[in-house]
Amino acid sequence: MTTPYNLEQIATYKIGNYKNKPTIIFLHDSLGCIELWRDFPEKLSNLTKCNAIVYDRQGYGKSLPFTKDRDVNYLELEADILMQLISLWGVEKPILFGHSDGGSIALIAAAKYPNKIKAIITEGAHIFVEDITLNGINNAIELYKTTNLKSKLKKYHGTKTDTMFWAWAKTWTTKKFKNWNIEHFLPHIECKSLVIQGEDDEYGTLKQVYNTIKATKTPGKKLILPNIKHTPHKENPNLILKETAAFIATI
Repeated sequence: MTTPYNLEQIATYKIGNYKNKPTIIFLHDSLGCIELWRDFPEKLSNLTKCNAIVYDRQGYGKSLPFTKDRDVNYLELEADILMQLISLWGVEKPILFGHSDGGSIALIAAAKYPNKIKAIITEGAHIFVEDITLNGINNAIELYKTTNLKSKLKKYHGTKTDTMFWAWAKTWTTKKFKNWNIEHFLPHIECKSLVIQGEDDEYGTLKQVYNTIKATKTPGKKLILPNIKHTPHKENPNLILKETAAFIATI
């Protein structure tokens, strides 16, 4: 496939120089970027002695702005682009760690390219749209309009902030996107998976976890966290580091 932009201009941050060890690739959420992962990738790399790559998808952080409008299948497109990036970076069979949109991208990539992915870790990944998802996005829209959320995001995304935010908010709240569903991909996932979600996730119910675990070819491991919302690696980083490191040790 062809890509709508130059892959070599994607902003990346590489961590570690461990010989004969896997590489963990971090896939940010719908409003995220390299910087918003903070020091979590470095800590997980140090703990597991794995290399790591963090990158900004097009339209985010320090990467290029969007060049076209999104469609319903934009997450599948990002999974295809990820595989081209993996080839460009010369990485063999990485572990994917995806948060929210990044988690959905990890699931699709592992399903479409089962021989190319060693394992996946997801946090708050979506496989379909729920009412709670739309309510969470509508609340974020209200915050974007009435609080300093926009200025906070601008610190990381600069002049791309408005376009980036509305690309997410408008796409997910269209009537067409309400029927978005990637469950048909899941039976093609052969690698090990750790599926993480907070019990109080404001963007999805635990049905997202249960349906994912039930559908994958290799039974996944679930990690459901009480008193945690949509960003487990920020809300309880020590626990997520411990659990993900233990999972990676089994691969």
